[in-house]
This record gives sequence, structure tokens and C-alpha cells, in this order.
Amino acid sequence: MSKFQLNRRSMLQNSAAGILGLSAAGIAKSAFASDLTVGIVYVGPRDDFGWNQAHAVAAAALKEVPGVTVVEEESVPETIAVQKSMESMINLDGAKMIFATSFGYYKPFVLDAAAKYPDVEFRHAAPLWTDADPKNAGSYFGYLDQAHYVDGVAAGLSTTTNKLGFVAAKPIGTVLRNINSFLLGARKVNPDATVQVIFTGEWSMPVREAEAANALVEAGCDVLTCHVDGPKVVIETAEARGIKCCGHNASQAPLAPNGFITGAEYKWETIYKNFAADLAAGTVLPNFTGGGFDVDFVRSTPYGAGASEAAIAAADAARADVTAGKPIFTGPINKQDGTPLLAAGASLDNYEPSLDQTDFLVEGVIGSIT
Repeated sequence: MSKFQLNRRSMLQNSAAGILGLSAAGIAKSAFASDLTVGIVYVGPRDDFGWNQAHAVAAAALKEVPGVTVVEEESVPETIAVQKSMESMINLDGAKMIFATSFGYYKPFVLDAAAKYPDVEFRHAAPLWTDADPKNAGSYFGYLDQAHYVDGVAAGLSTTTNKLGFVAAKPIGTVLRNINSFLLGARKVNPDATVQVIFTGEWSMPVREAEAANALVEAGCDVLTCHVDGPKVVIETAEARGIKCCGHNASQAPLAPNGFITGAEYKWETIYKNFAADLAAGTVLPNFTGGGFDVDFVRSTPYGAGASEAAIAAADAARADVTAGKPIFTGPINKQDGTPLLAAGASLDNYEPSLDQTDFLVEGVIGSIT
């Protein structure tokens, strides 16, 4: 944690009678009358080759927009510290929009800050906003399961053991949806493929991630992927063990020059630029925006040396299908316990709301969510 970060938080804490007493709107009008200042808060380092880096790439793109100033703070924990950081950006920097990028920032910190600063727009990177929440708060989200499905197609044609490995943080809806989509992609081109998953229990736990990756390799998995904040350890472990890998969140291609196939990336810059343009134009911002390939909110990492011609062709075709709206979840599909999810011929739209609350693994995934 930098000295600058500590100073920002301590200044807010020790100057309640002064700085905290100023109105965010007053500062914005006097100092930023014609421009827009945006604050972005990260839960980890901006160069983590993962979740935080994906947002930092978008921040860099936003900085290129004329009239936009971006204020960033990294390694802010999911505690009252994030609310202090957001208030610092508002009161010291004149921020009129805050992007809070970590899951645990939302309740109560984003909600409390939004109620306190009704003239500032707060947007959070997970689909958590409800009608009961402040109207100057909201959610934005990229449906990365679409890109994980494409990864699965490529992985299914890249395995020789038919065993794919998945290192996951926590068994919540978004993570389970990504695992299921990866398996469905693999089985589309390789019906014998399975996905073995190990949950670490934390978003960032490098030691456990290394242990899980090595355990999956020992179990015969010859392609690894993951859903953790920083995939660096998983990708480097796969490369060191001489197997192939698919990325998550941002590009990890430089970490695996021999085995990298492709990856599932967020394209947050599309959302950030759209919001900044709407706010500058005085347009009312949506309280929720989300999407996948079709609206340029997610992308596939360019293919690496681990991708065969067959894998590239099949993955390209799968991406085109999903972009055109072809459903990923098309029956027959059973849940892991054998109960039917979708009958033959039935399907779920790729933006079906119930998929946000996924609480199951599909048949073909090995591992437990309990």
C-alpha cells in the first residue's frame, strides 16, 4: 500500500470538520465546470494480470478521452476503507462518477456513499443493484461466461486426456456459470471431455491456487483455466508443468508463451466510455447495464502458441454463434446430480436472468460446491 493511499484515508479521517464538510457538488462546479473527473477503486494491484488489470486497462483507455480525468486507487480492502477512498475522490478530486470494482464494495459501502452524495454517480462491477437502492447507484457487468464457452470449445480440441482443470475462488453464481459454460463449450466439440474444479475459497490466495493447479495436473488435466482475481499463478503453473491453458479476466498470454490457447477477457473500456459520454451529455445513466460479445463488453484474448488450427477455427465459429445470439445452454443438459436442467430442444437465452443465480454444476463437471 502506498504512502499516498494512507495519506488520503488519514486526511479524510482527521479532517471531518473541514474537507468532509464540503459538498461534492460545490467542488465539482468550481473546479471541474467543463470537465469530468472519474474515480476508480481497485481491490488489488493494477498489474495483477487479472481482475484489477482488466479495469486498469479500461482506465487507461478512459484517460484518452478529452475532458476526462481519472483518479485511481489500488489495493483498497472491502472494508470502510473503500468508503473513505471514494469520499476522498469526491471531496479532494471533485469526482462526479465512481467505479467501485470489487464485489464486496457494494454493501454497505457503495450504498452508504451514494445516499450521502446524491449528486455523484456510483457504479459497481457486479449485477447487485435493485430498485430499493439509491438511484445514483447502479451495476455494470460483462457476461464472461460467453467467452469461457469459447475457451471451452478451444480447450476441448486441445486436450489429449479429455480432462480439463478449473481453479475457482468461490461457488457463487457468476463463478458456477463460467464453469458450466466452459464445460458446455468443451463438450460441444468433444463429448468425452470433463472439467474438474477445485475451489480455493478466496478471490486471491496464490498458495492455494498453486496447490490446486498442481493437484489438477497430477489428476491428469492437460488444460487449465480459472476464475480467480489474479490468474497469474495458475497460468504460470500450467506453463511450468508443460500443459496448455486458457486465461480469465485480462490477458495472461505473456505468462505462457508455449501453452497459452486463448482467454476470456472483460472489455470494461466500452462501458466506461459510454458512461462518461452519457454523464458529460447530461443523459440519465442506466442503473444496470450488461452484455457480452454482441455489445463489445467481453472479448477473447488473441490466440497463443497452444492453439491448434482446429481449435482456432472452432472457437471462431463458436464466438460468431454466441455473438449472433445462439444459446450456450441448449438441451439436453442435466445437472451434476443427474436431475434435468433442459430437455432436448429446450434452451436458455444467453441473458436469461435465472443464470445470474446459478447454484449448480452441470453433468460433466467433477467437484463439489459444498
